[in-house]
Amino acid sequence: MNDSGERIKRETLSLLERHPEGLTIQDLSERIGAHRQTITKYVLWLEGAKIIHRRRVGSATLHYLKKHFKGFGAGEE
Repeated sequence: MNDSGERIKRETLSLLERHPEGLTIQDLSERIGAHRQTITKYVLWLEGAKIIHRRRVGSATLHYLKKHFKGFGAGEE
């Protein structure tokens, strides 16, 4: 992974640490200054590594650090 990818992962984790209520891909994209597709790539990597969790809320998908996510509904982890 290149330095830019590592920077995006670090910034994503830092933002999610400061926003335990969760952030959307659009929120992350605007705050990091990278394209939504790029953010999605690294968010999916972090989710696969079991570092973050995503949850659908209406039409939005929120992303959380695993340590902040307590499961808001039956069957969610």
